[in-house]
Formats: sequence, structure tokens, C-alpha cells
Amino acid sequence: MDEASIPGAAAPGVSRGRRAAPADSGVGVAVAIGSTSVHFTAARVRGHRLEPVADESVLLGLGAVVDREGRLASAARDRLVTELQRYVARARELGARDLTFVGTEPLRRASDAGSVARSILAETGSALHVLSHEEEAFLSLLGATGGERPRGTLLLVDIGGGSTDYVRARADGAPAAGGVRLGAARLTDAVVRSDPPSRAEIDALLEHARVAVAGGPFQGVDELVLVGGTASNLARIVPVARRDRRLTPRRLRIAFARLAAAPAAAIAERYGIRTERARLLPGGAAIVEAVLERSGLPAARVSEAGLREGVILAVAHAGAGWRSQIRELTRGWGDDRPA
Repeated sequence: MDEASIPGAAAPGVSRGRRAAPADSGVGVAVAIGSTSVHFTAARVRGHRLEPVADESVLLGLGAVVDREGRLASAARDRLVTELQRYVARARELGARDLTFVGTEPLRRASDAGSVARSILAETGSALHVLSHEEEAFLSLLGATGGERPRGTLLLVDIGGGSTDYVRARADGAPAAGGVRLGAARLTDAVVRSDPPSRAEIDALLEHARVAVAGGPFQGVDELVLVGGTASNLARIVPVARRDRRLTPRRLRIAFARLAAAPAAAIAERYGIRTERARLLPGGAAIVEAVLERSGLPAARVSEAGLREGVILAVAHAGAGWRSQIRELTRGWGDDRPA
């Protein structure tokens, strides 16, 4: 966003390499345009920490539109622009210093992504950054770790609606990222026809997920971290996981049993999840189980922070040149980081 469009905004500088964290960078806002939803997160940046201010989302199902048409139809584009205009107004209300729009999987595939970006800039005054798989994964790593170097080898997995992105990070080397073109929405839409899903459908979901992750670099890791709405919502429906933020094979079996026992609307009402999100959870749970099996680890940690938090931190610490410094930022903040 043009700084003049947000009250009190200051023009960000461009840093080169790591730098000391500002004591207080004000409120930053990131809006991520995904396959299932458009998600708004606002947080106050205090050094290397974020204090949540607001978190909102709207379900637009843009991934399904691109699946059908190869682009965003005019109705989908208009609704997207309308929601982004609303989020600009929300950022102003919060006195945000920075607002950043990022596009993920559906916009990477949409044939008209360039014209969509031009429409968004014209109607909101803010540029759209369509992230590569690698950029998305690195920003999710930054958000989940706050820039702390991992101990051993960490695998971070973000299960979106249309794809699953991952990044392997080590304390002694550069992170490596990739993706699998299978997400919770794409998998569920391909397999599930009943509500709730049948046992046979759940078995088919697991089979598809295992095939999809078989070639991924999910083995030989010391820690598995899950980010994104799929993992967070799975933790919601298993009370013990809600408390300790960990998913295990046994807890996933409990999740599958609950998802197979009631329609999506009932699951949504019971656990405070949107109905459309609840409908996609069987596919998401299958991908989590497949990744956990492949890793050989007994449990995966669920992080509430991810892509949007990573964007806010990157913009606060690197200013206008944040995209060119994403890889460097994932290596850690430097000597000023808290012990």
C-alpha cells in the first residue's frame, strides 16, 4: 500500500543483510489470498515478536474457480477486490503502518494473474505480490519460528487448499523449499461425495495422500511443524491437541472418527469452525497423517503463526526490499536476538 493511504505510515527503508530489530515497528498487516480463503492478520511488531491485533478471513474458493476455468472469472475477481478494499479500510482503522497483499497457489496458476494484480492496485492502492512456492514456504518458516535457527533439522509443512508447501531448515545451512500440488480442498473435492465421509472415502483420501507425499523430503528430520488453518482446525477437534498443540497418529484417528460421525455443519457448530472448513478437514487430516508417517516422528507440532506473520516480520525488518531478503531473513536475526 502507498504509505499515504494509511494514517501515520512511515516510508520503510531497505536493509542489506541482517539487522537489529526495531523496538516497536507499529502495527503491520498481511493479507494472504489462498485457494479457500482470503485471510487478514494484523499484529504489532515488537522486536522479533508479534502481538496479535486482529485476525479475520472470508471464504472465496478461488482455487476451485481456477481449477474450472484456468483464471479468475469476473465475478470472482470483483468479489476479491471488494474484500480487499474492506481490508484496506480495516487496516486504516487499526492505524497500520504497513499493509501487504500476497497471492499464493490459485494466483500462481491463474492465466490472468497479471490483470488481477493491476485491478487490485488500481482499486486499493496496494500492490499484489504473487509468491513462488519457495517464497511462501520461507515466509511461513519465518512466521512460525520468529527467525530463530532450528536445533537439528526442522521440517515445516503448510497444508493449504490447493497445495502443500514445505521447507527443510537446519541450523548450519540454507533452508530448502518445495511443494506438492495436493491440498485439503483439492483432495477432498476429488474423493469425498458424502457428508459425513464414508470409511471407504477416508481410506481413499489416505491412499491419495500417501502417494502424493511419497517422493517428498519428509524423512530424516528432527522436528515436524504444521502451520495453516488445516492443522489448527484439526487440533480444535481433539481436546488434548488443543491444549498441547501436538498431533499424533492416535489423535488423528480420533479426528477421523469424529469427522466420519457427523455432517460438516454439525462439526462446525460443535468446534467453532466454519462449515466449509469442516468439510475440507478429512482431506487435510489425510495429508497430515501421510506426512507424519513419512517423517517417522511420533508427533507434529501445530503452530498458529505462519505465512502472514512471516510477511509482517519480513516487511518490518527489511522494508521495501523484503522479497529480495526472504532467504536471508530465515537464517536468523543476528546477535541482538533474545536468548
